Amino acid sequence: MARLLIVGRGAREHALGRALAGHELSFAGGNAGTASLGTNHELRVDDVPAVVALARSIAADLVVIGPEAPLVVGVVDALEAAGVRAFGPSSAAARLEGSKVFMKDFLVRHGIATAAHRVFDDAADARRYIEAADRPLVVKADGLCAGKGVVVASTPTEAIEAAAAMLERRVFGDAGARIVVEELLPGEEASFHVVCDGERYVALPAAQDHKRVRDGDRGPNTGGMGAYAPAPVVTDAVREAVLSGVVEKTLAGMRQDGAPFRGVLFVGLMIEAGVPRVLEFNVRFGDPEATVLLPLYDGDLFELLVGAASGDLRRASAATKDLFALSLVLAAEGYPAEPRTGDVIHGADAALEPGTWLLHAGTRRAGGDLVTSGGRVLVAGATGASLREARDRAYRVAERVRFAGEHHRGDIGHRALARVEQEVL
Repeated sequence: MARLLIVGRGAREHALGRALAGHELSFAGGNAGTASLGTNHELRVDDVPAVVALARSIAADLVVIGPEAPLVVGVVDALEAAGVRAFGPSSAAARLEGSKVFMKDFLVRHGIATAAHRVFDDAADARRYIEAADRPLVVKADGLCAGKGVVVASTPTEAIEAAAAMLERRVFGDAGARIVVEELLPGEEASFHVVCDGERYVALPAAQDHKRVRDGDRGPNTGGMGAYAPAPVVTDAVREAVLSGVVEKTLAGMRQDGAPFRGVLFVGLMIEAGVPRVLEFNVRFGDPEATVLLPLYDGDLFELLVGAASGDLRRASAATKDLFALSLVLAAEGYPAEPRTGDVIHGADAALEPGTWLLHAGTRRAGGDLVTSGGRVLVAGATGASLREARDRAYRVAERVRFAGEHHRGDIGHRALARVEQEVL
């Protein structure tokens, strides 16, 4: 039994804890769900000295970093300097997510397919470019913005306003001091996660999440309202193209640039007519993607993570279960703009069937009650022999939970289900 410290507060960290059950678990941050698996320690997850001190105080054999912010500010570097093994990339490698400008320059330098783009630090220059462009555009803040720094503009006016908000009004502070303006790629989104040791990798199933808050992909973008895997838009041919044309080129490029990538690389893709192009990189498990990918992994997750952290994945299993998994987020009133907190949650402690789960994200205990403490409150999910079965089982779990103002999407997996049903016809 190993002593593990999992850093983070969301459903991703609860999912990691469930998958690593049997080890001695501590959580830096955590939530009401992780408290049932181990010991929560209250601290800021991007407080590097505090994370290092906690890891040393519990004599952690491995620290698993969930969110991006501590990775970007160098928590893995600090842990390794203190003699503590950590799963996640160095701060130099984490720039793949920490800076959109760095990422786009990296993709271009290493010949990896992505959207055409320009970088700006002056609002007037950006305005002139946008007015002259004769195509739909996406405006992205360079740095981390908690998932809010991307505007998919429907008109030039909207793109100009987004650029001005970031560059002139500094709505994202220094994170928006530079912006990327890129073409809007047509197609269907999916994500691909690979666990890497700097040279080798283990690929997990392709997933698809749902960013918009309302059914039919309407409403504002969120951190994710649900996900499923495997995603059928990633065919065998697309998978091979991603592995050879993106993953292997990225790992080779990072080694060449002096920042070998260890951890989990999340490749955000846009796929059109079977051709994948890179939208983004994340340098950690996605949330909610982790809630469907981890239940499908059929190996020893500890061996996988410690192998990546140690720079040697040769003993790690690449096996995945021959199942589908689907999860949906139960969100708070007002999410994503101004989520309400403090509402009492009912039904979350009921027993669950095998192959189903209810993961905590924005929850805490207040007296004897379980209450909401964030925008994404709980994640209901399930596996199944088909995507339809996984979907139906996951929604039955969600139906058991109640809290004031709760809302969730009713169409998670709709693209894949429509594709499967069309193929049957």
